[in-house]
Amino acid sequence: MAYFGTTTTGEAVEKITLTAGDLSVAILTWGAVLQSVRLGQIPHDLTLGSNTLADYEGPLRYHGSIIAPVVNRLTRAAAPLHDKTLNFQVNFNGQHCLHSGDAGTHLKVWHLIHATETECLLALTLPHNEGGFPGNRRITALFQLAAPATLRLTITTTTDADTLLNATNHSYWNLDGTADFTGHSLQIKADHYLPATADFIPTGEIRPATELFDFRNAKPVAPHTPDLDNCFCLSTTQHPLRDVLTLTGQSNLEMTVATTEPGIQIYDCRHDAYKGLAIEAQGWPDAPNKPGFPPITLAKGETLTQITEWRFKAVA
Repeated sequence: MAYFGTTTTGEAVEKITLTAGDLSVAILTWGAVLQSVRLGQIPHDLTLGSNTLADYEGPLRYHGSIIAPVVNRLTRAAAPLHDKTLNFQVNFNGQHCLHSGDAGTHLKVWHLIHATETECLLALTLPHNEGGFPGNRRITALFQLAAPATLRLTITTTTDADTLLNATNHSYWNLDGTADFTGHSLQIKADHYLPATADFIPTGEIRPATELFDFRNAKPVAPHTPDLDNCFCLSTTQHPLRDVLTLTGQSNLEMTVATTEPGIQIYDCRHDAYKGLAIEAQGWPDAPNKPGFPPITLAKGETLTQITEWRFKAVA
């Protein structure tokens, strides 16, 4: 563990480095950020990040972080929960809530519970009604490495009141270390995806993954081919951990993603010159406002466990 920086509010942030086999990763207590992923003798990082804390407090606030309690957008910064309407911070396009607003876990210093050479456990307590989200919630993030090159993240959440919960890791990936993700190929085991409005909010339609949005067989991706800020539908409930996505670079590096989650959001980093692809295993976005979408309600006294695993290898 090493000192990484001090926040603008005076809190110290630590960096934890884990190693196993050919894989080395660095995690920050700020935002539970996956700051670095290095494989063997490859000279570049596989994920987009920074060595400066101010970047994570500013323009890179979503890079590598765990975003909770609710990732993605909530239409008109509101959502129903039973017989009530919850209201949240408006922080996107003057009318919607993005990534839980200032209450998001990506803007907090997490507590380090323990760390070994191959794993670390971070934890955070979110107070009742912070940002409009009910319940005193306890969130833990367990990062674990296994040889030859596997990283697993387990996010566990409990609450003392019914609430909304949809957490994810929001890392951006470029396996080639190039200026943008041109030349990568992508495969997603999804028969449907969620088309979005101009505000990047699902329309409510569950559309077959055809033509440009058909990634059931691996195919090249590049900026605008297609424009991507969409959720691909893997299932309507959580499943046991299963492989759902493979990203392959021109350099023949391959990343396979497995998850328990029913959806996986792909975002093309258009705000930052298409430098990488955000790959976010999560529940379907804006679910409380979309009849027919799988719910993201976490009931009082229940525990939600979300697992995502990344496996890396060089392919011939």
